[in-house]
Amino acid sequence: MSNRSQIPREEGIDHTLSLIREGYRYILNRRQIFSCDIFETRLVGKKAICMGGKEAAEIFYDNEKFKRKDAAPNRAVQTLFGKNGVQALDGQAHRQRKEMFMSIMSSNELDRLTGIIRKQWKLAVDKWVQMDKVIFYEEVKEIMCRTACEWISIPVSANKVKGVTKDLGAMFESVAAIGPTHWLGRNARNRIEKWVGKLVEEIRDGKVNVSENSILYKFIRYHDPYGNSLDTDTVAVEVINILRPLVAIAIFINFIALTVYHYPNETKKLERSDEKYSLKFIQEVRRFYPFFPFVAGLVKNDFIWKGYKFEEGTLTLLDLYGTNHDPNIWENPDVFNPDRFTTWDGGLFDFIPQGGGDYFMGHRCAGEWVTIEIMKVSLDYLVNRINYDVPDQDLSFSMVSMPSIPRSKMVIKNISKRE
Repeated sequence: MSNRSQIPREEGIDHTLSLIREGYRYILNRRQIFSCDIFETRLVGKKAICMGGKEAAEIFYDNEKFKRKDAAPNRAVQTLFGKNGVQALDGQAHRQRKEMFMSIMSSNELDRLTGIIRKQWKLAVDKWVQMDKVIFYEEVKEIMCRTACEWISIPVSANKVKGVTKDLGAMFESVAAIGPTHWLGRNARNRIEKWVGKLVEEIRDGKVNVSENSILYKFIRYHDPYGNSLDTDTVAVEVINILRPLVAIAIFINFIALTVYHYPNETKKLERSDEKYSLKFIQEVRRFYPFFPFVAGLVKNDFIWKGYKFEEGTLTLLDLYGTNHDPNIWENPDVFNPDRFTTWDGGLFDFIPQGGGDYFMGHRCAGEWVTIEIMKVSLDYLVNRINYDVPDQDLSFSMVSMPSIPRSKMVIKNISKRE
């Protein structure tokens, strides 16, 4: 007698429109309806398995069971990831390419990055105090673009910063869009890849000099598992895989500003707290607010998990947002409470705003440490280093649009420096 269980199945021909309509809560809603952390559906005309929760994350990040190559839809490749990037690699090729990214996450590099972001915040505030109003999200994207280019050692002229910022933002702002907005994202990626690729060629030809200790030079000099250097296009894609995520941290920083405004009691705690409470606050922002909704993989080989059969080649989505709001993991998950991280044990599969699993051997985002350090500096500025007013505006944010940001993009006025 078979011990195999039937995966709960969503009836219907295709549920792509439901995914678009429900956004971040699509998988979580059905997990609650089925009272099960796994269900089967059809997306873009194909069978798909959706799952969430700690145990689901642990199996999803088992490299013997799932692969990433060809898992992401082409629209995401054309806007968000680029071709032949680290996200689409598996096995030895992925591990070695991932080492290239992890090599720049040293304490020295993170300290240097912290110095750069502090400088860029100071320069931005110097400008903001002269402005009638600041559209916070747009301004912070530019702060992050300047920071990313300086950290990597990409020269960018003052008159080009806004255009580069806009293009990098378009890559992650258009990934779930359809029509003209999606094509804006594609065109933006093409422009940035061409710009970075030209710089790579000029460095290789000796026309432009950069420090051998720079991140850009390390990427140019990288060799694959077979001893071959990366072609220009792939170097450009991987450099953008630092630029784009750094600019995307503006989403988290915007939610920091929103939280500081909506939770004044937490702000008072931050003014008097040590670094430990600031970190708990940041982690709760990353858990509470929507960032990435899910990640995709393909079943590598047939296997059975909890009695459910996973067939080779099946598209599988892991619910990031829903796992971060899973009541089996988090008490009162829809309540903002930084103190919940006092007892969190640092698990690799229960808190996954930027993916789960191991940094070095798996597909967890290499830039998570960078995100936290940048959020620390940004929180310090918003709480301790500037005063500002928040005028009446629409501060609601969508649980459908991806990425989600406050609809007003957080307008602030009357900025002044604190003594």
